[in-house]
Amino acid sequence: MGTKRHKPEEIVAKLRQVDVLVSQGQSVAEGIRSIGVTEVTYYRWRQEYGGLKSDQVRRMKEMEVENQRLRKAIADLTLDKLILQEAAPGKLLSPARRRACVEHIMQTMKVSERRTCRALGQHRSTQRKVPRGRDDEAALTADLVALAERYGRYGYRKISALLKAAGWLVNDKRVERIWRREGLKVPARQPKRSRLWDGDGSCLRLRPERRDHVWSYDFVEARTHDGRKFRMLNIVDEFSRECLAIRVARKLKAADVIDVLSDLFILRGVPSHIRSDNGPEFVAKLVQDWIAAVGAKTAYIAPGSPWENGYVESFNARLRDELLNGEIFYTLKEAQIVIESWRRHYNGVRPHASLGYLPPAPEVFVSTWSAWPAALTRPAPPAKLIVEERPTLH
Repeated sequence: MGTKRHKPEEIVAKLRQVDVLVSQGQSVAEGIRSIGVTEVTYYRWRQEYGGLKSDQVRRMKEMEVENQRLRKAIADLTLDKLILQEAAPGKLLSPARRRACVEHIMQTMKVSERRTCRALGQHRSTQRKVPRGRDDEAALTADLVALAERYGRYGYRKISALLKAAGWLVNDKRVERIWRREGLKVPARQPKRSRLWDGDGSCLRLRPERRDHVWSYDFVEARTHDGRKFRMLNIVDEFSRECLAIRVARKLKAADVIDVLSDLFILRGVPSHIRSDNGPEFVAKLVQDWIAAVGAKTAYIAPGSPWENGYVESFNARLRDELLNGEIFYTLKEAQIVIESWRRHYNGVRPHASLGYLPPAPEVFVSTWSAWPAALTRPAPPAKLIVEERPTLH
């Protein structure tokens, strides 16, 4: 039989019994024998519980239990802190991210699933549930990534518009979720600029009211691979946002401006106003007289106020951001072909935010899918969209 394990109250009672026997004249050794323990045990008890009474022992026992509870609470808080520190580098905004984080912590810190889920606020049923994605998730992701690779300066809203045009029945939130999951970057927004106002609070800006009401034009410069400059004359319909023409040449003078405008006037008719800055090609008397002779009016912006010509300035920024900054032109002829191809894409395919993510001049008839990225070519697409075959821009 094993040795009996005494409770603290029993130990204190036996020590008090020995004290009473000693006070009656017995020796300490006789008192120890009367309680049935060895001298070693007696003196160990005396060192640990000597001078204590039963209520004091009971209080000490309660304090030990309380200390154990506090130590366990501190250990739990410390473990929670370590778990949260391990999970801190990434945001846990979705069950999938939390699921991956729980698995990572279980492997690295050797903590149970129950403990980790409680610290991160992940329900265990959610942790154990196998996620089931949609059947078309992989195909949609492939198409989205392919479009993002081809049109690197488009955000997820424009990519969503292109997917819808390709026949996908998908909303912007799902496209944004996949966009962020794949780590794609949304292009930075252009800074907003103020307008010029008259003294009475009225805006000086001439607003387009219909198609072919106000055209605006401006020059943009770039260089070929050999370092030689070439110029582009961009003409935009402010109401429809359509790019009417981009003339590319080494030099463009007032006579070239008249040449481009005459072709457009014959094709589309004469607009009510033509807006431009005060460049020498636009303020030349030859151009002013010619525009007045055909029945149009000029609208020049104030010097040093490019935001008054915001439509064409915005178009110039898109042209430079989406094409010129990413292309190397070896010859002028190559620049003319590629820029004209981009202009057609801008008018007929590229979604425009101010037009409800529709292109300015959508094309009615198309012929093949071959110009789209390879990931968009599938045996059975969600719906047949025909896109005109275009030269590759890269």
